[in-house]
Amino acid sequence: MRWQGSGVEGGDVEDRRNMRPVAVGGGIVGVIIVLVGAYFGADLRPLAKQFEGGGKMEQVGPPVNDETLKFSKAVMGLNNAIWTEQFRQNGYGVFEKPTMVLFAEQVSTGGCGTAPSAVGPFYCPADKKVYLDPTFFNELERTLGGSKAEFSQAYVIAHEVGHHVQNLLGYNALEKKFQSREGKNATVRLELQADYLAGVWAHHSQQQYDILEQGDVEEAIKSAKSIGDDRIQKKSQGWVSPEGFTHGSSEARVRWFNDGLKSGDASKRKLDAFFNSELGKLDPLLR
Repeated sequence: MRWQGSGVEGGDVEDRRNMRPVAVGGGIVGVIIVLVGAYFGADLRPLAKQFEGGGKMEQVGPPVNDETLKFSKAVMGLNNAIWTEQFRQNGYGVFEKPTMVLFAEQVSTGGCGTAPSAVGPFYCPADKKVYLDPTFFNELERTLGGSKAEFSQAYVIAHEVGHHVQNLLGYNALEKKFQSREGKNATVRLELQADYLAGVWAHHSQQQYDILEQGDVEEAIKSAKSIGDDRIQKKSQGWVSPEGFTHGSSEARVRWFNDGLKSGDASKRKLDAFFNSELGKLDPLLR
């Protein structure tokens, strides 16, 4: 992936890898142990009201200025550039740029509780920040058979920024209307739409900044396949339970990422279709 020298201003990245949450005013910081996170089935949003505000942070080491930080800023900058233009073109108003937080071991958010690295990358709607422990990519490759190639990492980040786009456009609120009808599987709509939005980002990034190198798309698809609910369930429990899906099957995740990559269509008509279509049409395994 050609992420250097694009001329795009870097995005806002908070590097907390040398920080750890501490108790505030004698109280105890709420530590929410979530075994499976954004890419492993956990939904942190219901915890927001229980642990709002997180806690103060304590520095435990020197700041890190490495390739991970530079790469994260570059990818966030590319996301900002693309979505600023897409919001303008589609009449969505001004794009509010998100912040990305790099952390190690555990992190306190501004409204979604305190979470360990085990949750994987996630987006917190309450503070409009993307959270990522970069060691996730090693786990993705080693345990799930995904890829930690640069564009694969960029796809993961773009997926989380996709959740930010959904939050700004009101799709998070729309998803709640489907909860009573579809239960846990209603979140599949948001997740597959976020995969699609990651593809839209990649489409326009390639057109405008020529970021893709040979094999990049294949690496991203490899990761998308590896984090499908069916593949994770098969690996962890030995069988597939579609009623327990939260993110969509491998087939659906790849399909929607590819659709966004090919079309680059971020119109309201296209995005609304994720909530106007039957769920089974979005993810064939949920028919």
